[in-house]
Amino acid sequence: MFYALMCKDKPGSLDLRMATRPPHVEYLKSMEAKGVLKMAGPLLGDDEKPIGSLLIIAAADRQEAEAFAAGDPYAIAGLFASTEIRAFNWTFGNPES
Repeated sequence: MFYALMCKDKPGSLDLRMATRPPHVEYLKSMEAKGVLKMAGPLLGDDEKPIGSLLIIAAADRQEAEAFAAGDPYAIAGLFASTEIRAFNWTFGNPES
């Protein structure tokens, strides 16, 4: 099953995001290599600066999706004000369908 993770940064945390970006990118690359991460990118504010993250992952269940989210270096660093996890039916544009 696919899950969408919508993570919103704490206000004024761009410096923390940028400082934590290298381990975050390595984490995502490792998850992509395992076939877990399907798509990811930053959510942008009106000024086109990052204000959060949107990720699509493959996970067996919600608990596995929660574990993925908790293991993200951004989450570990305390970047996110909130993380919403929702089951996702990837209907259009899914390269695996």
